[in-house]
Amino acid sequence: MGAPTIVVAEDDAAIRDLLIHHLEREGFTTVPAADGHAALRHARLGADLLVLDLGLPGVDGYDVARALRRGERAVPIVMLTARTDEIDRVVGFELGADDYVCKPFSPRELVARVRAVLRRSGGASGPTLVQLRFGRLEIDEAAREVRVDGVDVQLKPREFALLFELASNPGIALSRERLLERVWGFDFDGDPRTVDVHVRRLRAKIEEEAGLPDVLQTVHGYGYKFVRA
Repeated sequence: MGAPTIVVAEDDAAIRDLLIHHLEREGFTTVPAADGHAALRHARLGADLLVLDLGLPGVDGYDVARALRRGERAVPIVMLTARTDEIDRVVGFELGADDYVCKPFSPRELVARVRAVLRRSGGASGPTLVQLRFGRLEIDEAAREVRVDGVDVQLKPREFALLFELASNPGIALSRERLLERVWGFDFDGDPRTVDVHVRRLRAKIEEEAGLPDVLQTVHGYGYKFVRA
């Protein structure tokens, strides 16, 4: 089974692109829609879930939801809106919304809600979580653990995400910019050298303390790559 397809119906291009970025980095397939007509069309073509802004041009989100709920196929809907009045949420749920997220919101929270709605609706909860093995090193995405000889090396969440990104692309040099985008998010405005700090911490934990051979190599002037142990 392929990755679930999420239609992202949002007329604000910046918000739409942000949502697509976070959903795709979690492995979902996304389809953008900038107005209500496109949202209806894409949702009817076999989407697994619709992230639906209520303030869409052409056909607003409420009418999109009404049209979909009159159809034969019940597409799960996560409504997205700047409206915070209780009556708006009540109307949304009465129209068949499965969840309701108010702006401003955390993209990570939105992704978590998408997963939860997919689980409740009986659809896939998201891409299959993987377990990477390289000799003595195991990287378990489901458990969020990195083990050497079966012993958890106790990585912090960002350290785990950085190692997972590198190890998912063995032998491929990844730039600092790519790592920042994938691990910290493209809206991160801190120092790119934060990648270097986290790589040093990873090396200390999995190479120095756990005794693995050098698996994280510096690509001078560019970034880093993971080399199979």
